[in-house]
Amino acid sequence: MSRPVVTVVGLGPGPVGLVTQETIEAISSSTTRFVRTTRHPSATLVGSAVSFDDEYERHDTFAEVYAAIAARVADAALKDGSALYAVPGSPGVLEDGVRRLLADERLEVRVLSAVSFLDLAWLRLGIDPVDAGVRLVDAHRFAESAANSAGPFLVAQCHADWVLSEIKLAHESARGDERVTVLHHLGLADERVLDTTWDDLDRLERSHGLVVDHLTSLYVPQLAEPVAGEMARLHALARTLREQCPWDREQTHASLVRYLIEETYEVVDALNALDEDDPSTDEALIEELGDLLYQIEFHTTIAEQQGRFSLADVARTTHEKLVRRHPHVFGDVQATNAGEVVTTWDEIKRAERAAKIVDDAPDFFAGVSRAAPSLSLAQKLQKRAAEVGFDWPDVHGASAKLDEEIGELRVAAQSGDPAVVRMELGDVLFSVVNVARKLGLDAETALRDAADKFVARFARVQQLAAQRGMDLASCDLAQLDSLWDEAKRQLN
Repeated sequence: MSRPVVTVVGLGPGPVGLVTQETIEAISSSTTRFVRTTRHPSATLVGSAVSFDDEYERHDTFAEVYAAIAARVADAALKDGSALYAVPGSPGVLEDGVRRLLADERLEVRVLSAVSFLDLAWLRLGIDPVDAGVRLVDAHRFAESAANSAGPFLVAQCHADWVLSEIKLAHESARGDERVTVLHHLGLADERVLDTTWDDLDRLERSHGLVVDHLTSLYVPQLAEPVAGEMARLHALARTLREQCPWDREQTHASLVRYLIEETYEVVDALNALDEDDPSTDEALIEELGDLLYQIEFHTTIAEQQGRFSLADVARTTHEKLVRRHPHVFGDVQATNAGEVVTTWDEIKRAERAAKIVDDAPDFFAGVSRAAPSLSLAQKLQKRAAEVGFDWPDVHGASAKLDEEIGELRVAAQSGDPAVVRMELGDVLFSVVNVARKLGLDAETALRDAADKFVARFARVQQLAAQRGMDLASCDLAQLDSLWDEAKRQLN
Protein backbone atom coordinates (compact mmCIF):
# COMPACT_ATOMS: atom_id res chain seq x y z
CA MET A 1 0.00 0.00 0.00
CA SER A 2 1.47 3.37 -1.03
CA ARG A 3 2.01 6.08 1.52
CA PRO A 4 0.31 9.49 1.37
CA VAL A 5 2.41 12.06 -0.46
CA VAL A 6 3.39 15.43 0.95
CA THR A 7 4.88 17.84 -1.58
CA VAL A 8 6.97 20.61 -0.06
CA VAL A 9 7.63 23.70 -2.16
CA GLY A 10 9.51 26.93 -1.55
CA LEU A 11 8.14 30.38 -2.36
CA GLY A 12 11.59 31.89 -2.83
CA PRO A 13 13.11 34.93 -1.08
CA GLY A 14 10.22 37.28 -1.93
CA PRO A 15 9.80 38.27 -5.57
CA VAL A 16 7.14 36.23 -7.39
CA GLY A 17 9.42 35.99 -10.42
CA LEU A 18 11.91 33.86 -8.46
CA VAL A 19 9.39 31.08 -7.77
CA THR A 20 10.21 28.08 -10.00
CA GLN A 21 7.88 26.80 -12.70
CA GLU A 22 7.97 23.37 -11.07
CA THR A 23 6.61 24.89 -7.84
CA ILE A 24 3.82 26.77 -9.66
CA GLU A 25 2.74 23.54 -11.42
CA ALA A 26 2.78 21.59 -8.15
CA ILE A 27 0.58 24.23 -6.52
CA SER A 28 -1.93 24.24 -9.36
CA SER A 29 -2.25 20.45 -9.35
CA SER A 30 -2.85 20.15 -5.60
CA THR A 31 -6.17 20.33 -3.77
CA THR A 32 -5.08 20.19 -0.12
CA ARG A 33 -2.76 23.14 0.37
CA PHE A 34 -0.98 24.65 3.33
CA VAL A 35 1.30 27.68 3.63
CA ARG A 36 3.51 28.26 6.66
CA THR A 37 2.75 31.98 6.75
CA THR A 38 0.90 34.51 4.65
CA ARG A 39 3.42 37.13 5.74
CA HIS A 40 5.49 36.55 2.61
CA PRO A 41 5.28 38.41 -0.72
CA SER A 42 4.81 35.20 -2.77
CA ALA A 43 2.23 33.58 -0.47
CA THR A 44 -0.59 34.68 -2.79
CA LEU A 45 0.55 32.06 -5.31
CA VAL A 46 -0.81 29.31 -3.05
CA GLY A 47 -4.33 30.73 -3.35
CA SER A 48 -6.80 29.45 -0.77
CA ALA A 49 -4.22 27.53 1.20
CA VAL A 50 -4.63 27.04 4.94
CA SER A 51 -2.20 29.30 6.79
CA PHE A 52 -0.34 28.35 9.95
CA ASP A 53 -0.07 31.92 11.20
CA ASP A 54 -2.36 30.95 14.07
CA GLU A 55 0.22 28.46 15.36
CA TYR A 56 2.67 31.29 15.99
CA GLU A 57 0.12 32.92 18.29
CA ARG A 58 -0.71 29.66 20.03
CA HIS A 59 2.78 28.55 21.09
CA ASP A 60 5.66 30.06 23.07
CA THR A 61 8.54 28.54 21.08
CA PHE A 62 9.34 27.98 17.42
CA ALA A 63 10.01 24.31 18.16
CA GLU A 64 6.40 23.93 19.30
CA VAL A 65 5.16 25.86 16.25
CA TYR A 66 7.00 23.63 13.78
CA ALA A 67 5.93 20.46 15.57
CA ALA A 68 2.29 21.55 15.39
CA ILE A 69 2.62 22.46 11.69
CA ALA A 70 4.17 19.12 10.80
CA ALA A 71 1.44 17.28 12.69
CA ARG A 72 -1.36 19.16 10.90
CA VAL A 73 0.16 18.62 7.45
CA ALA A 74 0.69 14.92 8.18
CA ASP A 75 -2.88 14.47 9.45
CA ALA A 76 -4.29 16.14 6.32
CA ALA A 77 -2.16 13.96 4.01
CA LEU A 78 -3.20 10.79 5.84
CA LYS A 79 -6.84 11.83 5.51
CA ASP A 80 -6.85 13.11 1.91
CA GLY A 81 -4.07 10.97 0.43
CA SER A 82 -1.85 13.96 -0.38
CA ALA A 83 -1.06 17.52 0.67
CA LEU A 84 1.08 20.45 -0.45
CA TYR A 85 3.06 22.49 2.04
CA ALA A 86 4.57 25.83 0.93
CA VAL A 87 7.29 27.58 2.90
CA PRO A 88 9.04 30.93 2.47
CA GLY A 89 12.42 30.75 0.77
CA SER A 90 13.80 27.25 0.22
CA PRO A 91 12.51 24.10 1.99
CA GLY A 92 16.12 23.09 2.53
CA VAL A 93 17.15 26.15 4.55
CA LEU A 94 16.17 26.68 8.20
CA GLU A 95 12.92 24.72 7.94
CA ASP A 96 12.48 22.55 11.02
CA GLY A 97 8.92 21.67 10.05
CA VAL A 98 10.14 20.17 6.78
CA ARG A 99 12.72 18.08 8.62
CA ARG A 100 9.98 16.76 10.89
CA LEU A 101 7.88 15.74 7.88
CA LEU A 102 10.85 13.98 6.29
CA ALA A 103 11.30 11.98 9.48
CA ASP A 104 7.65 10.80 9.48
CA GLU A 105 7.78 7.22 8.17
CA ARG A 106 4.04 7.25 7.45
CA LEU A 107 4.56 9.73 4.62
CA GLU A 108 6.30 9.97 1.27
CA VAL A 109 7.73 13.49 1.21
CA ARG A 110 8.77 15.18 -2.06
CA VAL A 111 10.82 18.35 -1.61
CA LEU A 112 11.10 20.57 -4.67
CA SER A 113 14.12 22.79 -5.10
CA ALA A 114 13.68 26.54 -4.73
CA VAL A 115 15.60 29.79 -4.75
CA SER A 116 16.77 30.74 -1.26
CA PHE A 117 17.39 34.18 0.21
CA LEU A 118 21.00 33.00 0.32
CA ASP A 119 21.31 33.32 -3.45
CA LEU A 120 20.38 37.00 -3.33
CA ALA A 121 22.47 37.59 -0.22
CA TRP A 122 25.70 36.39 -1.84
CA LEU A 123 25.03 38.56 -4.89
CA ARG A 124 24.34 41.69 -2.86
CA LEU A 125 27.37 41.10 -0.64
CA GLY A 126 29.57 40.33 -3.61
CA ILE A 127 31.20 37.33 -1.96
CA ASP A 128 31.60 33.63 -2.64
CA PRO A 129 30.45 31.93 0.58
CA VAL A 130 32.70 28.92 -0.02
CA ASP A 131 35.84 30.97 -0.54
CA ALA A 132 34.99 33.27 2.35
CA GLY A 133 34.12 30.36 4.69
CA VAL A 134 30.83 31.93 5.74
CA ARG A 135 28.78 30.15 8.42
CA LEU A 136 25.00 30.29 8.14
CA VAL A 137 23.54 30.81 11.63
CA ASP A 138 19.96 30.92 12.90
CA ALA A 139 19.53 34.18 14.84
CA HIS A 140 17.71 32.33 17.61
CA ARG A 141 20.72 30.09 18.14
CA PHE A 142 23.45 32.62 17.43
CA ALA A 143 24.95 32.56 20.92
CA GLU A 144 25.28 28.78 20.83
CA SER A 145 26.10 28.23 17.15
CA ALA A 146 28.65 31.04 16.89
CA ALA A 147 30.39 30.26 20.18
CA ASN A 148 34.19 30.32 20.02
CA SER A 149 34.14 31.70 16.48
CA ALA A 150 34.91 35.16 15.12
CA GLY A 151 33.04 34.76 11.80
CA PRO A 152 32.21 35.48 9.10
CA PHE A 153 28.50 34.78 9.71
CA LEU A 154 25.32 35.17 7.73
CA VAL A 155 22.60 35.40 10.37
CA ALA A 156 19.08 34.52 9.25
CA GLN A 157 15.64 34.97 10.86
CA CYS A 158 16.42 38.31 12.50
CA HIS A 159 12.73 39.11 12.73
CA ALA A 160 12.61 41.47 15.76
CA ASP A 161 14.70 43.95 17.73
CA TRP A 162 14.87 41.62 20.73
CA VAL A 163 16.43 38.94 18.51
CA LEU A 164 19.12 41.44 17.48
CA SER A 165 19.64 42.29 21.14
CA GLU A 166 20.30 38.64 21.88
CA ILE A 167 22.84 38.47 19.07
CA LYS A 168 24.53 41.60 20.35
CA LEU A 169 24.65 40.29 23.91
CA ALA A 170 26.36 37.08 22.81
CA HIS A 171 29.53 39.01 21.92
CA GLU A 172 30.64 40.25 25.33
CA SER A 173 34.05 41.44 24.13
CA ALA A 174 32.78 43.56 21.24
CA ARG A 175 34.43 46.95 20.76
CA GLY A 176 31.18 48.23 19.32
CA ASP A 177 32.59 49.46 16.01
CA GLU A 178 32.64 46.06 14.27
CA ARG A 179 30.99 46.29 10.84
CA VAL A 180 27.66 44.58 10.19
CA THR A 181 25.71 44.56 6.90
CA VAL A 182 21.92 44.48 7.13
CA LEU A 183 20.07 42.70 4.30
CA HIS A 184 16.41 43.69 4.23
CA HIS A 185 13.65 42.65 1.76
CA LEU A 186 16.11 41.39 -0.84
CA GLY A 187 14.70 41.46 -4.37
CA LEU A 188 11.65 43.52 -3.40
CA ALA A 189 10.91 47.12 -4.32
CA ASP A 190 11.85 48.37 -0.85
CA GLU A 191 15.11 46.38 -0.65
CA ARG A 192 17.76 47.88 1.61
CA VAL A 193 21.37 46.81 2.06
CA LEU A 194 23.06 49.01 4.61
CA ASP A 195 26.17 49.03 6.76
CA THR A 196 25.99 49.62 10.48
CA THR A 197 28.03 48.81 13.57
CA TRP A 198 27.72 46.19 16.28
CA ASP A 199 26.84 48.93 18.77
CA ASP A 200 23.80 50.00 16.69
CA LEU A 201 22.69 46.47 15.88
CA ASP A 202 19.49 46.61 17.96
CA ARG A 203 18.79 50.28 17.23
CA LEU A 204 18.22 50.11 13.48
CA GLU A 205 14.86 51.86 13.53
CA ARG A 206 16.34 54.80 15.43
CA SER A 207 19.63 54.98 13.54
CA HIS A 208 18.48 54.04 10.02
CA GLY A 209 14.69 54.14 10.05
CA LEU A 210 14.54 50.40 9.36
CA VAL A 211 11.96 48.15 10.99
CA VAL A 212 13.32 44.60 11.04
CA ASP A 213 11.03 41.70 10.16
CA HIS A 214 11.13 38.08 8.96
CA LEU A 215 12.83 39.17 5.72
CA THR A 216 15.82 40.71 7.51
CA SER A 217 19.26 39.07 7.77
CA LEU A 218 22.73 40.13 8.89
CA TYR A 219 26.19 39.62 7.51
CA VAL A 220 28.97 39.81 10.11
CA PRO A 221 32.33 39.68 8.30
CA GLN A 222 34.61 39.57 11.32
CA LEU A 223 34.39 39.94 15.09
CA ALA A 224 37.38 41.22 17.04
CA GLU A 225 37.24 38.19 19.32
CA PRO A 226 35.26 34.93 19.25
CA VAL A 227 31.77 34.92 20.69
CA ALA A 228 31.90 34.00 24.40
CA GLY A 229 31.13 30.31 24.61
CA GLU A 230 30.24 29.77 28.27
CA MET A 231 27.67 32.55 28.59
CA ALA A 232 26.19 31.46 25.29
CA ARG A 233 25.83 27.90 26.57
CA LEU A 234 24.19 29.12 29.78
CA HIS A 235 21.68 31.23 27.86
CA ALA A 236 20.88 28.32 25.55
CA LEU A 237 20.39 26.08 28.57
CA ALA A 238 17.97 28.53 30.20
CA ARG A 239 15.88 28.64 27.03
CA THR A 240 15.90 24.84 26.71
CA LEU A 241 14.82 24.31 30.32
CA ARG A 242 12.12 26.94 29.99
CA GLU A 243 10.77 25.14 26.91
CA GLN A 244 11.12 21.51 28.00
CA CYS A 245 11.11 21.26 31.81
CA PRO A 246 7.60 21.22 33.34
CA TRP A 247 8.76 22.96 36.53
CA ASP A 248 10.67 25.68 34.67
CA ARG A 249 7.69 26.33 32.38
CA GLU A 250 5.41 27.01 35.35
CA GLN A 251 7.66 29.60 36.99
CA THR A 252 6.90 33.31 37.00
CA HIS A 253 8.78 36.36 38.18
CA ALA A 254 6.78 36.22 41.42
CA SER A 255 7.34 32.51 42.09
CA LEU A 256 11.10 32.90 41.68
CA VAL A 257 11.51 35.74 44.20
CA ARG A 258 12.22 33.48 47.16
CA TYR A 259 14.90 31.61 45.21
CA LEU A 260 16.55 34.87 44.21
CA ILE A 261 16.69 35.93 47.87
CA GLU A 262 17.98 32.51 49.01
CA GLU A 263 20.73 32.46 46.38
CA THR A 264 21.78 36.00 47.30
CA TYR A 265 22.21 35.07 50.95
CA GLU A 266 24.15 31.94 49.98
CA VAL A 267 26.54 34.14 47.99
CA VAL A 268 27.03 36.25 51.14
CA ASP A 269 27.79 33.10 53.16
CA ALA A 270 30.36 32.03 50.55
CA LEU A 271 31.95 35.48 50.60
CA ASN A 272 32.19 35.42 54.38
CA ALA A 273 33.83 31.99 54.23
CA LEU A 274 36.35 33.10 51.61
CA ASP A 275 39.96 32.70 52.72
CA GLU A 276 42.55 34.58 50.65
CA ASP A 277 45.19 32.07 51.75
CA ASP A 278 43.07 29.04 50.79
CA PRO A 279 42.18 28.89 47.05
CA SER A 280 39.89 25.92 47.67
CA THR A 281 37.36 28.29 49.26
CA ASP A 282 36.89 29.84 45.79
CA GLU A 283 34.95 26.76 44.72
CA ALA A 284 31.99 27.50 46.99
CA LEU A 285 31.92 31.13 45.84
CA ILE A 286 32.05 30.11 42.17
CA GLU A 287 29.12 27.77 42.67
CA GLU A 288 27.00 30.30 44.58
CA LEU A 289 27.75 33.12 42.14
CA GLY A 290 26.71 30.76 39.35
CA ASP A 291 23.42 30.01 41.11
CA LEU A 292 22.75 33.74 41.47
CA LEU A 293 23.71 34.38 37.85
CA TYR A 294 21.24 31.74 36.74
CA GLN A 295 18.43 33.46 38.65
CA ILE A 296 19.13 36.60 36.62
CA GLU A 297 19.23 34.53 33.45
CA PHE A 298 15.94 32.84 34.41
CA HIS A 299 14.09 36.14 34.92
CA THR A 300 15.36 37.61 31.65
CA THR A 301 14.45 34.43 29.75
CA ILE A 302 10.87 34.72 31.02
CA ALA A 303 10.77 38.38 29.96
CA GLU A 304 12.27 37.52 26.59
CA GLN A 305 9.56 34.93 25.93
CA GLN A 306 6.96 37.54 26.81
CA GLY A 307 8.52 39.90 24.27
CA ARG A 308 9.26 42.49 26.96
CA PHE A 309 13.06 42.66 27.25
CA SER A 310 16.16 40.50 27.12
CA LEU A 311 19.44 40.07 28.94
CA ALA A 312 20.93 42.42 26.36
CA ASP A 313 18.63 45.20 27.61
CA VAL A 314 19.67 44.48 31.20
CA ALA A 315 23.37 44.51 30.33
CA ARG A 316 23.09 47.66 28.21
CA THR A 317 21.12 49.56 30.88
CA THR A 318 23.63 48.61 33.56
CA HIS A 319 26.57 49.53 31.33
CA GLU A 320 25.10 52.95 30.52
CA LYS A 321 24.27 53.64 34.16
CA LEU A 322 27.75 52.73 35.38
CA VAL A 323 29.40 54.90 32.74
CA ARG A 324 27.05 57.77 33.64
CA ARG A 325 27.80 57.44 37.36
CA HIS A 326 31.58 57.30 36.88
CA PRO A 327 32.33 60.68 35.30
CA HIS A 328 35.70 60.63 37.09
CA VAL A 329 36.62 57.67 34.85
CA PHE A 330 34.72 58.43 31.63
CA GLY A 331 34.40 62.20 31.90
CA ASP A 332 36.22 65.25 33.19
CA VAL A 333 35.20 65.07 36.88
CA GLN A 334 38.05 64.71 39.36
CA ALA A 335 37.94 62.18 42.23
CA THR A 336 41.07 61.31 44.18
CA ASN A 337 39.59 59.10 46.88
CA ALA A 338 36.65 56.79 47.57
CA GLY A 339 34.78 59.46 49.54
CA GLU A 340 34.73 61.83 46.57
CA VAL A 341 33.51 58.99 44.35
CA VAL A 342 30.59 58.32 46.72
CA THR A 343 29.71 62.01 46.81
CA THR A 344 29.65 62.22 43.01
CA TRP A 345 27.65 58.99 42.79
CA ASP A 346 25.00 60.29 45.21
CA GLU A 347 24.72 63.61 43.37
CA ILE A 348 24.13 61.83 40.07
CA LYS A 349 21.51 59.55 41.64
CA ARG A 350 19.66 62.55 43.03
CA ALA A 351 19.69 64.21 39.61
CA GLU A 352 18.37 61.00 38.01
CA ARG A 353 15.53 60.79 40.53
CA ALA A 354 14.63 64.43 39.95
CA ALA A 355 14.48 63.82 36.19
CA LYS A 356 11.93 61.05 36.74
CA ILE A 357 9.47 63.23 38.70
CA VAL A 358 6.35 63.59 36.57
CA ASP A 359 3.90 65.17 39.03
CA ASP A 360 3.79 67.57 41.96
CA ALA A 361 3.68 64.86 44.63
CA PRO A 362 6.40 62.33 43.80
CA ASP A 363 7.29 59.40 46.04
CA PHE A 364 10.26 60.82 47.91
CA PHE A 365 11.52 57.32 48.71
CA ALA A 366 11.12 55.96 45.16
CA GLY A 367 13.97 53.60 44.35
CA VAL A 368 14.40 52.40 47.93
CA SER A 369 13.40 48.74 47.87
CA ARG A 370 10.80 47.93 50.51
CA ALA A 371 11.76 44.26 50.13
CA ALA A 372 15.26 44.90 51.50
CA PRO A 373 16.20 43.49 54.93
CA SER A 374 14.67 45.74 57.57
CA LEU A 375 17.96 47.14 58.91
CA SER A 376 19.16 47.99 55.41
CA LEU A 377 15.77 49.48 54.57
CA ALA A 378 15.86 51.71 57.67
CA GLN A 379 19.39 52.90 56.87
CA LYS A 380 18.50 53.72 53.26
CA LEU A 381 15.36 55.60 54.28
CA GLN A 382 17.34 57.64 56.81
CA LYS A 383 20.04 58.38 54.27
CA ARG A 384 17.46 59.57 51.72
CA ALA A 385 15.81 61.86 54.31
CA ALA A 386 19.23 63.23 55.26
CA GLU A 387 19.66 64.48 51.68
CA VAL A 388 17.18 67.26 52.44
CA GLY A 389 18.56 67.98 55.94
CA PHE A 390 16.20 65.77 57.94
CA ASP A 391 18.97 64.37 60.14
CA TRP A 392 20.86 64.73 63.42
CA PRO A 393 24.00 66.86 63.08
CA ASP A 394 26.12 64.21 64.84
CA VAL A 395 25.94 60.92 66.71
CA HIS A 396 25.11 62.61 70.04
CA GLY A 397 21.63 63.57 68.93
CA ALA A 398 21.02 60.09 67.55
CA SER A 399 22.26 58.48 70.78
CA ALA A 400 20.00 60.67 72.91
CA LYS A 401 17.06 59.67 70.74
CA LEU A 402 17.97 56.01 71.25
CA ASP A 403 17.94 56.49 75.03
CA GLU A 404 14.53 58.13 74.75
CA GLU A 405 13.13 55.26 72.68
CA ILE A 406 14.48 52.64 75.11
CA GLY A 407 12.65 54.43 77.93
CA GLU A 408 9.42 54.37 75.94
CA LEU A 409 9.90 50.65 75.28
CA ARG A 410 10.20 49.98 79.03
CA VAL A 411 6.95 51.84 79.67
CA ALA A 412 5.22 49.98 76.84
CA ALA A 413 6.42 46.62 78.15
CA GLN A 414 4.73 47.38 81.48
CA SER A 415 1.44 48.11 79.72
CA GLY A 416 1.29 44.61 78.31
CA ASP A 417 -0.23 45.75 74.98
CA PRO A 418 1.57 43.68 72.26
CA ALA A 419 0.83 46.20 69.49
CA VAL A 420 2.29 49.10 71.47
CA VAL A 421 5.33 47.05 72.53
CA ARG A 422 6.01 46.06 68.92
CA MET A 423 5.75 49.68 67.76
CA GLU A 424 8.13 50.93 70.46
CA LEU A 425 10.56 48.10 69.78
CA GLY A 426 10.56 49.11 66.13
CA ASP A 427 11.36 52.69 67.15
CA VAL A 428 14.31 51.44 69.22
CA LEU A 429 15.68 49.41 66.31
CA PHE A 430 15.19 52.35 63.95
CA SER A 431 17.11 54.57 66.36
CA VAL A 432 19.91 52.00 66.63
CA VAL A 433 20.24 52.12 62.86
CA ASN A 434 20.45 55.90 63.04
CA VAL A 435 23.30 55.69 65.56
CA ALA A 436 25.11 53.22 63.31
CA ARG A 437 24.70 55.50 60.32
CA LYS A 438 26.05 58.52 62.21
CA LEU A 439 29.05 56.40 63.23
CA GLY A 440 29.67 55.57 59.58
CA LEU A 441 28.73 51.91 60.06
CA ASP A 442 26.35 49.61 58.20
CA ALA A 443 23.76 48.31 60.67
CA GLU A 444 23.03 45.15 58.65
CA THR A 445 26.72 44.20 58.56
CA ALA A 446 27.22 45.05 62.23
CA LEU A 447 24.32 42.85 63.31
CA ARG A 448 25.45 40.04 61.01
CA ASP A 449 28.93 40.23 62.55
CA ALA A 450 27.37 40.09 66.02
CA ALA A 451 25.33 37.03 65.00
CA ASP A 452 28.47 35.30 63.70
CA LYS A 453 30.28 36.15 66.94
CA PHE A 454 27.38 34.73 68.96
CA VAL A 455 27.45 31.48 66.98
CA ALA A 456 31.20 31.08 67.56
CA ARG A 457 30.94 31.82 71.30
CA PHE A 458 27.96 29.52 71.79
CA ALA A 459 29.75 26.71 69.98
CA ARG A 460 32.65 27.21 72.40
CA VAL A 461 30.23 27.11 75.36
CA GLN A 462 28.95 23.75 74.10
CA GLN A 463 32.54 22.44 73.81
CA LEU A 464 33.42 23.56 77.34
CA ALA A 465 30.26 21.98 78.76
CA ALA A 466 30.95 18.70 76.96
CA GLN A 467 34.56 18.63 78.22
CA ARG A 468 33.30 18.97 81.79
CA GLY A 469 30.40 16.57 81.49
CA MET A 470 27.85 19.33 81.97
CA ASP A 471 24.34 19.28 80.48
CA LEU A 472 23.58 22.79 79.24
CA ALA A 473 19.83 22.30 79.63
CA SER A 474 20.35 21.50 83.34
CA CYS A 475 22.76 24.35 84.12
CA ASP A 476 21.57 27.29 86.20
CA LEU A 477 22.03 30.89 85.13
CA ALA A 478 25.28 31.32 87.10
CA GLN A 479 26.87 28.29 85.45
CA LEU A 480 25.79 29.41 81.97
CA ASP A 481 27.12 32.91 82.62
CA SER A 482 30.45 31.47 83.77
CA LEU A 483 30.78 29.31 80.66
CA TRP A 484 29.91 32.30 78.46
CA ASP A 485 32.52 34.56 80.09
CA GLU A 486 35.16 31.84 79.65
CA ALA A 487 34.23 31.41 75.98
CA LYS A 488 34.53 35.17 75.45
CA ARG A 489 38.01 35.25 77.01
CA GLN A 490 39.23 32.32 74.92
CA LEU A 491 37.90 33.70 71.61
CA ASN A 492 38.87 37.36 72.07
